[in-house]
Amino acid sequence: MAGPGPVVADLCAESDQLDDLVAPLPAERWAGPTPAPGWTIAHQIGHLLWTDRVALLSVTDEAGFADVLTAAAANPTGFVDAGADELAEVAPAQLLSEWRVTRARLHEALLTVPDGRKLPWFGPPMSAASMATARLMETWAHGLDVADALGVSRPATDRLRSIAHLGVRTRDYAFSVNNLAAPAEPFLVELRGPGGATWSWGPPDAAQRVTGSAEDFCYLVTQRRPLSALGLVAEGDDARRWLEVAQAFAGPPGVGR
Repeated sequence: MAGPGPVVADLCAESDQLDDLVAPLPAERWAGPTPAPGWTIAHQIGHLLWTDRVALLSVTDEAGFADVLTAAAANPTGFVDAGADELAEVAPAQLLSEWRVTRARLHEALLTVPDGRKLPWFGPPMSAASMATARLMETWAHGLDVADALGVSRPATDRLRSIAHLGVRTRDYAFSVNNLAAPAEPFLVELRGPGGATWSWGPPDAAQRVTGSAEDFCYLVTQRRPLSALGLVAEGDDARRWLEVAQAFAGPPGVGR
């Protein structure tokens, strides 16, 4: 992957779009439910703030991040949710202000990471570009939860390409986290971008193939829409199985939306 500049720019734009969506809401609307069970709009923004804070620690204070890992190990299934619960209690105006400051610091810090440095994370260490891509994926997915809660339809953008790339790169992880052996052979993934361009990964002659729109693929790998509601086509038993378990995020398999 190239340096972090382009994907950090996309992350900034995606964050600003979500900010524009929540900034005009009255305080009481922040307490409204979203498609994530038990999570309000405040939880969604609180989660992004919490994760951006932790990502910033990974860049600027590896010892501090190690402390976060230790705390997470003591409560691996509830640690992240506890952070969202705590921040959801913050007044919306303050919560939004803190997210703005933190994400701006994170975006700036990611641009300073030297080539070759790997940032510690809850899974394998990653480059600054990969960290920015992961933050873009989460911001888009949680922003979708907020948009769904508000009944708003967001236009697809070319920022989906990085999210789709992450979805492709996490194929083997999705198999392993579901206690399945990852296929040995590469797949062809051929997706239609929002502007009509074709985005592809893998050898053109691969026997296992996935085709469809990039937006549908991103819905799937973030588990925001069920496979049955999407226009993705899989050719080959392994490709079909992948679409049943795909996830671009770290952690245990989710129940989906």
